[in-house]
Parts: sequence; structure tokens; C-alpha cells
Amino acid sequence: MIGSFKTIRPLPPALQKVAIEELNEVPSRVESDIATLKEWLQKQPHICACLENQFLLSFLRGSKFSLEKAKQKIDRFYSLQAAIPEVFNEHRLADDPQVLEIIRMGVILRIPLDKEDTGPAVTIIRAGSYDLNKFKFQDILRVGSMFGEIMMLEDDNASVSGYVEIMDMSGVTGANLFALQPHLLSKFSAYADEAMPTRQKGIHFINVPKAFEIGFKSLLGWFPEKIKERLSVTADPEAIFEQVPKHYLPLEYGGSNGTMKDMATEMEAKLSSYRSYFEDCQHFGTNDKLREEPTNLNPEESHFGLDGSFRQLVID
Repeated sequence: MIGSFKTIRPLPPALQKVAIEELNEVPSRVESDIATLKEWLQKQPHICACLENQFLLSFLRGSKFSLEKAKQKIDRFYSLQAAIPEVFNEHRLADDPQVLEIIRMGVILRIPLDKEDTGPAVTIIRAGSYDLNKFKFQDILRVGSMFGEIMMLEDDNASVSGYVEIMDMSGVTGANLFALQPHLLSKFSAYADEAMPTRQKGIHFINVPKAFEIGFKSLLGWFPEKIKERLSVTADPEAIFEQVPKHYLPLEYGGSNGTMKDMATEMEAKLSSYRSYFEDCQHFGTNDKLREEPTNLNPEESHFGLDGSFRQLVID
């Protein structure tokens, strides 16, 4: 799969227009921008990074083609992964049995869009659909992080228009909320906001049980402020149709796009095609002992300190 990243994938015309108007993309300059970013990375003794063109292009788009911001974001991408070892560890592989089992349960569903659609990519996360005695919240986040990277590498809607998450809270109990590990949720949300090149456009919680409204709202206090502004919470199951056209959804959500099992099968095949990428990821990262210049990760602007350790949020 890595070989397919060596070339630059052309955007569909409608998305190319969005990239030019909203991301400052200049098609004739993309190759030279990628080359400049790659040359910089090769000169950094403290970073071992993926150097494939499509990977680097996703960071340029996520930084609106500011080379300095793209450099900083790639540095953060690897530095902050090291700050969340519960998620980014040796189990983050395409053939890990636990990863495969979570995919087959349909806990996380990637919703395919039509080719001409210029809207954000869509992911559904079924928070109450896994066995708490068998899996920890960090295991679910690990699988989510893997598909987040697949999305940034191959989903043009995600790299240009961003993405939305539908958090389906059906079947969630007090035990589920307790298992969410708010501190870990906050760390991972900050990582997604500060380090991932795809822009999060919204998190929409649906089917939130009335009995847990108060406890759930207190949980939201753990999200970074920018992400809290993009949150919506409702008990209405049909609220999903306000975010995702019905024909994109699986039958179980009132749509006509196959079943959740069909989507899970496609996701497993997709993950398998990225086997070599995730094997390579085990060797990517940063080493601050080799860093020639102080990190430009401003602790006043980040939920992580200069050393990459997470700073506790102040909860109202």
C-alpha cells in the first residue's frame, strides 16, 4: 500500500476547487511544496517520519499550505503519539487479533460518500456496542486512530473538507460512561485537534440516554475548548439525518447503503491493505535527545507541555 503513496493522487474537480479556495492549494506548486517538506524532515535528526507524498500532502492541506505549520504539525503528530502509549503501542497493527475483533463488531463504521460529494468524511462510533469486560476504552481509540490515519492518507473529503463523528450512545450504561476514562479521552481529543492534519468539523452525540444527561454533560468538560464548540448532544435517534444523508447510512440506521456487517467487512479488507504502513509506524517517532532546536510546541497554546506530557485541564 505504501507504494501507492509515492504518486500524488489528483483531486476530483469539485474538491480541487474547495482546496484552492479554502486551503490555499496551488496545484502547480504542490510537488515542490512536498519536496521542501520532505527535505526538511530528512535533515531533522530527532524525527523518523513517513516520507510518502500523500502523507506529506495531507499535512500541507491540514496546515493550509503553510510549510512552517506543516513542519510543526508533523513534529506534534509523532511527539504526542508518544504521550499516549495506551493507544499508540505494539498492538497497533493490521493483524492484531484485538483490533480485528473490534472492527468485526462494528464499533467504528466509516461511511462512504459519493465521488462528487464535497462534504466532510463521516464516521459512526457505537459507544455501547462492545463488551466492557473484554475491551478497554483505549482499545477502541486505538482502532479509531488507525482508521483516522487511513482516512488522512486516502480520503480526499477528509483531507480537504474535514470530518464529522457521529457518537451513537444507544445501549450506553453507567458502566460505559465510567469506562470512558475522561483523562484519556481528553488527551486523545487534544491530539486529534493539535496533531492530526484532518480538520474535525463536528462531534454529534445521538441517542444519549435521559438518565445520563447530567453525568454525560460533565464528561464533555474534558474536551478541549475548540472541540466543545463543535459538539452537539441529543436523545433523538433521527438527529443523525441532519448530519448524514440517509442514502449513505446502513440499513440499521434507516439508510440503504448495505448493512453494518458489510461496512465492517470492507473496513477489515481496507486495514489489511495497510499492513506494511502500520508495521512501519512502529519505527516512526521523535527522540527529544536528538532535537537540535527547542520544540515550538507552545505550552500556552497546547494541552501538552514542552516535553509532550499531558497537562491536566481545569474543569469548571
